Amino acid sequence: MALRQIVQIGEPVLRKKSKVVTEVNDKIRLLLDDMADTMYHADGVGLAAPQVGILKRMVVIDIGEGLIELINPEIIETEGEYLDNEGCLSVPGESGEVVRPYRVKVKAQNRDGEWFEIEGEELLARAFCHEIDHLDGILYVDKVVK
Repeated sequence: MALRQIVQIGEPVLRKKSKVVTEVNDKIRLLLDDMADTMYHADGVGLAAPQVGILKRMVVIDIGEGLIELINPEIIETEGEYLDNEGCLSVPGESGEVVRPYRVKVKAQNRDGEWFEIEGEELLARAFCHEIDHLDGILYVDKVVK
């Protein structure tokens, strides 16, 4: 595994839409491993491929309950909303209050290419939304309410 450079706000790659992963292979699995290593090294709870300069629809998340890897993730259901503080590894030293759904259901592929669904509430729901936004070139700073 290797640590990747985390791209900072202002870099054009963070504002581009990521491409669908059409084949889950060893190269994709290696990228997932590198992303996880990079996220843990930076003390983050999530990292999207664009944050390491790669425009692929892939994210890794760990809110302290174990690693979640999502390939081609899509939010299929949301419920409620709540306001909380949010930060980002690509926007170091900054944070802001963002309204996100309280509960989120996501459909994605795993590292073997199999489709699955996963649900999260509060911090996990927030992480799902935050990282999936990265795949569409959206940063949390675009949604800060205060």
